[in-house]
Amino acid sequence: MIQRQLIVDPSLYDENKPIATIEDIRKYNHQRYEMEQLTAILYDNFDEKRCVGYKDMTDKEFWVRGHMPEFPLTPGVVLCEVAAQMASYFTTKHNMFNGAVMGFAGLEEVKFRGMVRPGDRVVIQSEMIKWRKILITARFMCIVRDAIVCEGVLKGVPLPIE
Repeated sequence: MIQRQLIVDPSLYDENKPIATIEDIRKYNHQRYEMEQLTAILYDNFDEKRCVGYKDMTDKEFWVRGHMPEFPLTPGVVLCEVAAQMASYFTTKHNMFNGAVMGFAGLEEVKFRGMVRPGDRVVIQSEMIKWRKILITARFMCIVRDAIVCEGVLKGVPLPIE
């Protein structure tokens, strides 16, 4: 059970009613195929600089076959990539980099607190805590059921992709 304050109160969104689907996410994020890591967006509040989405982990993920085949476990770096793609969606959708998309620039204070396996839905909450024309900083939490499984701070920079 979650014993700390979340970034976004879960009563503000419904996991069964996404506000953006994978098709909508593709309008803002360039990742495709194995690297596409968001399933849907549930909450998007520019005034608060907060966003919530999810990734449904399936047995078809690119890492399942080789990351401990007898006990498939989501690599921590994949959870960080999911969080980065959500921050990229938010910054690109809200034009925080003046037309550029967000590139992954770094991680700080990352903690892995639980396992994520095929069949799990990972809910990602993020909040932009600093933003300038050349750098954003966002904190994030990855939640499975009622447990925080990963959290940290990520940094992003503009990439001039057309």
